[in-house]
Amino acid sequence: MSKDPISVLFVCLGNICRSPMAEAVFAHTVQKNNLQDKFTKIDSAGTASYHVGSVPDSRSSSTCKSHGVPVNHKARKVTKKDFDDFDYVLCMDEYNLSDLKRLAPSGSKAVVKLFGEYDPKGELIIEDPYYGGRDGFEHNFRQVTRASEGFLKSLDLI
Repeated sequence: MSKDPISVLFVCLGNICRSPMAEAVFAHTVQKNNLQDKFTKIDSAGTASYHVGSVPDSRSSSTCKSHGVPVNHKARKVTKKDFDDFDYVLCMDEYNLSDLKRLAPSGSKAVVKLFGEYDPKGELIIEDPYYGGRDGFEHNFRQVTRASEGFLKSLDLI
């Protein structure tokens, strides 16, 4: 593991449900483990521009807040520059992964993977809860919490 500070971008489709939740939970997990000095940037973005400038879905924010995790984000779209600005671009499903691989400039430095690959329970896909009920957001919260800890373990930080 490199001693250089790490930058991480979380990505979903619209950047209002899953990726801002992953960003908030990961940042909270980093802070809880006193690892802020190991990370230069933690952010999230979407592969589509539907919600650029919007705050996260209220169900995503309220789920995080009910678990003591603050959320402060405005939706944005992934840019080609992100692939050089971030060390890791971690996405929620295969559609995101396919879009990101198509968008990534050749030779970019970012490692592009499914965030669920770090879930110790092996739940690879973090499903979009947008059209469902609050239970989907709670399920996502548990997934991104496990994956956040799994990612930090993969970096030998916890």
